[in-house]
Amino acid sequence: MGMKEEVKDHLVSAIIPFWKSLRDDEFGGYYGYMDYDLKLNKKAEKGCILNSRITWFFSNAYTLLKDPSLLDEADHGYEFLKNHCIDSENGGIFWSMNYDGTPLDTTKHTYNQAFCIYALSSYYEASGKREALDLAFQLFHMIEEKCTDDQGYLEAFTKDFKPESNEKLSENGVLAEKTMNTLLHVLEAYTELYRVSKDKEVEERLKWIMDTFAEKVYNSELERQEVFFDKNYNSIIDLHSYGHDIETAWLMDRTVDVLGDETYRQKMTPITKALTKKIYEVAFDGHSLSNECDKGVVDTNRVWWVQAETVVGFLNGYEKDPSKVEYKEAAEAEWQFIKDHVIDPRNGSEWFWLVRQDGSPVEGEPIVEPWKCPYHNGRMCMEVIRRL
Repeated sequence: MGMKEEVKDHLVSAIIPFWKSLRDDEFGGYYGYMDYDLKLNKKAEKGCILNSRITWFFSNAYTLLKDPSLLDEADHGYEFLKNHCIDSENGGIFWSMNYDGTPLDTTKHTYNQAFCIYALSSYYEASGKREALDLAFQLFHMIEEKCTDDQGYLEAFTKDFKPESNEKLSENGVLAEKTMNTLLHVLEAYTELYRVSKDKEVEERLKWIMDTFAEKVYNSELERQEVFFDKNYNSIIDLHSYGHDIETAWLMDRTVDVLGDETYRQKMTPITKALTKKIYEVAFDGHSLSNECDKGVVDTNRVWWVQAETVVGFLNGYEKDPSKVEYKEAAEAEWQFIKDHVIDPRNGSEWFWLVRQDGSPVEGEPIVEPWKCPYHNGRMCMEVIRRL
């Protein structure tokens, strides 16, 4: 089997059945936690990001594979988002729910709103339900009205949209007022919303976000994105996030393709090419990708989602410039590493969260939790199927 056939087989025979098995028919949505020993906790919190991403995954998988059971799963995810996760009183989506669908963490985070838009847009494409698109636009207008200042997108808010500090998307010992990560996933969500609606207002915001990436987030001297910022987009830490850079390279190219605006193609393509080249040179060791470099110290652990994005990022780099055969080879080598080390061979599991550079799993990291879902690896499979 070639890479495309292997990836499709893995999607259909491993990833899809695993996530179907986490469906909660009693309380809605999908179970939120499975530990390293494959013990499922049916009473764990249900992250709204998790449930948005699962809904997105099944919607996209249905659009690609046309298996009616996948649309049924997407319907199930959508009902949970609509009836439980979205705040009917104040608008917006909560951070997390209790296992029974009652609100647990009522923080409204811009990143989380974006993922719900991403899910609703794809679900609208899969199902044709206008209601889902209307909900996506409600969230879009809410982000634009309540989650921005004159510099860009703010991060965290209380239930009724009063600003609060951004612990949820800050790491590495800093508290960020703005993050590259949130901006990236607003871009991704708006791209999906624009793709299914061709709405002019969404188009204008996409252009604004790309301008902000080019002028404030991308560091042209270091050929990397800065990660954590103060409110004016001044970087507050020396951090190179390898996974986010290779992910941004292909997501930005996707946005440019969806927009079809030649001015932005000229503006963004040199950046996405530079990001891909830099990651290939500094973070890829011939078979897999390190996590990040914090103040000059490289974290060589292999994070599941970083490996998935590496496959797509290098495949995209090769597609955009077929002379870069080394990128195609890198994508193939990364897929081999994933097969050999990141996919958990145990029955009833999926991918390990974290493996060491030598491929040995880091024990104790959960198989499912609020961030660990079929979004990165499922999307990798679908992108490979579409591209090869």
